[in-house]
Amino acid sequence: MAITTFPTVEKCTSMRREKDTVVTDLDGTLLRGRSSFAYFALVAFDVGGVLRLLFLLLASPIAGIFYYFISESVGIQVIFFATFVGMRVSDIESVARTVLPKFYFEDLHCESWRVFSSCGERCVLTASPRILVEPFLKDYLGVDIVLGTEIKTYKGRATGFVKSPGVLVGNNKADALKSTFGETQPEIGLGDRDTDIPFMALCKESYYVPPKPKVEAVSTSKLPKPIIFQDGRLVQKPTPLMAIFIIIWIPFGFFLACLRISVGLLLPVPLHYYAFWVTGIRLITNGIPPLHIKKYQDQSGVLFVCCHKTILDSIFLSASLGRPIPVITYSTSRLFEIVSPIKTIRLTQDQALDASIIKQLLKESDLATFPEDTTSRGPFLLKFSPSFAELTDELVPVVLETNKDKMSMFHGTTTRGWKWIDAFFFLMNPRPTYEITFLNKLPHEFTCKSGKSSHEVASYIQKVIAETLSYECTTLTRKNKYI
Repeated sequence: MAITTFPTVEKCTSMRREKDTVVTDLDGTLLRGRSSFAYFALVAFDVGGVLRLLFLLLASPIAGIFYYFISESVGIQVIFFATFVGMRVSDIESVARTVLPKFYFEDLHCESWRVFSSCGERCVLTASPRILVEPFLKDYLGVDIVLGTEIKTYKGRATGFVKSPGVLVGNNKADALKSTFGETQPEIGLGDRDTDIPFMALCKESYYVPPKPKVEAVSTSKLPKPIIFQDGRLVQKPTPLMAIFIIIWIPFGFFLACLRISVGLLLPVPLHYYAFWVTGIRLITNGIPPLHIKKYQDQSGVLFVCCHKTILDSIFLSASLGRPIPVITYSTSRLFEIVSPIKTIRLTQDQALDASIIKQLLKESDLATFPEDTTSRGPFLLKFSPSFAELTDELVPVVLETNKDKMSMFHGTTTRGWKWIDAFFFLMNPRPTYEITFLNKLPHEFTCKSGKSSHEVASYIQKVIAETLSYECTTLTRKNKYI
């Protein structure tokens, strides 16, 4: 029997399925892509770096020969070994929880999701490692049961091998389904290849998901849960061709990043804009920034209230204004603080002491602050800390956006590893882009002097910045990001 003898998923009704159980394969079925290489490449690069990605890429042809000509199971095990051998299990779990969900979401098959989401009990049966797919499936898709291949570990590290009964393909999928459901027959089975037939035959209804490269992904409005905290270095899904390009580009990108950093450190701030342009960095300034006027005694300087994108925000803000703007922060890389051409004032967490320090600094110059207290990626803004609102009424909201073009390769932020490396990754992009938009100074009626509370002022500024970016405001904070 061939898989194509089953009716296609389009013929499966999703009406009145609330009490039904659905069992589905993952790659090529619930997800549009039939190959899982990109997800293993993401793990390889984010945990093991470029050398691990190269190892995986070199092992892929061997895996393909085994997969198509000898044994599907052996081919998959070669990919597992190249990706996982020697990795800390905690690192794999971290990437599965914070990096992969975004890419999985972008690949959800609309027809399969229509059927899958309509059922009351949901089970995913996949050859992929359970440790890799379970966080996404359970936390974001509401899957009840995840049956995947189990990888062997030793003293907290993956060995690269799999536990008995081996990779879940063919009859192993059927055996896993029997051991989970016993004599109970699930109502719907979804698959996309001949090796899915054994488990599909155990379901009351079975449907085939044909390979259609141009099938639409599920729109973000229909997703059950948004991904607010995204992590990972790679902007684009690393297909084999993209992985080759990344490996070839990194030596050139590293040299280019060193050149760009050297230019920023050696030249005075008023020349940064032109230096960035010469080295291929785009700095776009929108709006009318406030003029730099010598202050009267005791007159407060301007406090630029910005959303936070990368560790380089203060440098690009200063470059757009043509003068150094000191930044106040609770946390930053100690190395970046030492070498940065922009003065960084590290606060003490003592509210009264911090307020007196900032008020004194505002008498001397303009300042910048990032009340999210950590970097975030769109389309969400974290809660703005209200501590800045009572310090001055000279508040200017500033919108920062980075790398909006499709040529970007690397994100300039991550929750893992050394923070100073973030600058290198951002500047390793072929054409790094910063777009800075200065909004109107906060009207007097929205300041604390007019009777507004600091929380109201902070929420208002968060709202106007979010509206400019077409983002959503959240009440989540730095603590939620690092849980």
